[in-house]
Amino acid sequence: MPAFSSIQRLVITIAVLASFVTFLDGTVVTVALPAIKDELGGGITTQQWVVDAYLITLSALILLAGSLSDAYGRVRIMRIGLIAFGLASVAVAAAPEPLTLIIARALQGAAGALLVPSSLALIMATMRGELQSRAIGVWTAFTTGAQIAGPLLGGLFVDLLSWRFVFLINVIPIGITLFLLARLQLPDQPRGARVDWWSGMLCAVGLGAVVFALIEQPNLGWSSPAIWLPGAIGVALFIAFLVRQPRSPAPLMPLSLFSARNFAWGNLATLFIYAALSLNGFVIGVYLQEGAGLSATAAGLASLPITILMILLSSQAGSWAGRLGPRLFMTVGPLLMAAGALLLLTVADDFSYWWQVLPSMIVLGLGLSLTVAPLTSAVLGAIDENRSGIASAVNNAISRVAGLIVVAMLSTIVGGALDLDGFHNAAWVTAALMALGGVISWIGIRRVPAQPVDAEAPLRP
Repeated sequence: MPAFSSIQRLVITIAVLASFVTFLDGTVVTVALPAIKDELGGGITTQQWVVDAYLITLSALILLAGSLSDAYGRVRIMRIGLIAFGLASVAVAAAPEPLTLIIARALQGAAGALLVPSSLALIMATMRGELQSRAIGVWTAFTTGAQIAGPLLGGLFVDLLSWRFVFLINVIPIGITLFLLARLQLPDQPRGARVDWWSGMLCAVGLGAVVFALIEQPNLGWSSPAIWLPGAIGVALFIAFLVRQPRSPAPLMPLSLFSARNFAWGNLATLFIYAALSLNGFVIGVYLQEGAGLSATAAGLASLPITILMILLSSQAGSWAGRLGPRLFMTVGPLLMAAGALLLLTVADDFSYWWQVLPSMIVLGLGLSLTVAPLTSAVLGAIDENRSGIASAVNNAISRVAGLIVVAMLSTIVGGALDLDGFHNAAWVTAALMALGGVISWIGIRRVPAQPVDAEAPLRP
C-alpha cells in the first residue's frame, strides 16, 4: 500500500482542519437549541432559523466559492475563509438576541462556504487512485466525525459553561490552520478566470426565499401572500439560475459535469442521504433533551458511537472502495443506516438509551462509515482535477441544500410538534430517505478506473 508523502500529509492535515470547523458548526448548534431558546427566547421557528441561516449561506455560496477557488487559488480563498469564519464565530458568541444570532450565523455560513471546496480541491490536486481514496477517507472520517461530535461538544459547553463558548473555541483550529498554510508555501497565482456573480445572487436569493416559505408556512399557511409569494419568487429565481448555467461564460454549476455518470448519480444519492442525516441529527439533539429529559451533555453523548466508528473505519472503507469500486459500499451503507433509523421506533415514553437508542447509533455508525468516503471518492473521482474545486462545491452544495430543506420542513415531517409521535415520524422519513439513497447508488454508480499520479508530484495551484 503506497504511503503518503510529507507534503500530502500536510495537505490532508490542512484540509481536515479547515473543513472541521465548518462541519462542526453545522451540527454543534442542534444540542444547544434548547439553551439558546431559554436564554434568548423564541420557539421552534427561531430554532429552525438558527440552523438554516447557516445552511442557507453555506449552501448558496459554496458554488460561488468553488469558482473562486479555481479562479484565484485554493490557498488564498481558504485563508480568507478562515479569517472571516473566525470573526463571524466571535459575533455568534456575542449575540444578545435571536435576530443578531441568526444574522451572525448567516455570515458564518458564508465564510464556511469558502473552506470546504478549497480543502477538498487541495487533496484532489495532490493524489489519484488508491492514495486519493485513502486521503478522502481520512478527510471524511474527521469532517463527518466533526458533524457527529458537534452535539457532544455543544452539550458539554451548555452544561459546564455556556453555548457561546463552543463558537469562541473555533479560534484555536483556525489559528493552527493558518500557521500550517504558511508552511505549505504553495504557489497560488490567480488564473484570471471569470466568476459569475449574477448566478451566485440568483442561487442565494432563490434558496433563501424558498426556505423562508417552508419555515414560516406552518405559522401563516400557504394561502398567505407572505408565504406563497416568496416561495414562488424563490423557485423562479432558482430556475433562472439553472437556465443561466449553460449560457454563462463561467457557470457556477456547469451542467456538463452531470454528463459523468458517477457524478450525476452520486449527487442524487447525496441529496437523499444527507437529507436523512440532517433530519436525524436535528431530531436526536432536540428530542433527547425536550422529550426524553436528558441533559445537553447526555444528548450529545448519544451519537458518540457514530463518531468512534467513523474515525475507526472511514479510512479503511475509502481504501476498500479504491480497490473494489464504490457501488457496493454506497448501496449497503445507506441500507444499513435505514435499518438503524428504524431501530429508533423502539423509543418509548419509558425511555432507555441503552436499549432504544444505542443499537441504532451503532448500526448508523457502521452504515455511515461504509458510505461517506466511497461516495465522496465516486463523485469527485469522476471529474478532472482541474475542475475539482467546482465539483467539490457542487457536491457539498447539494448535501447542504438537502439538510437545509429537510430542516425547513421539520414541522410538516414531525406533525407540528417534536413529541414521541413526531420523533417516530422523523425516524420513518429518515429510513425512507436512506433506503432511496442506497437504491439510487446501486442503479447508477459504476466503477471508473482512476489514473494514479506520482506520490511526490508537486501541487498545482
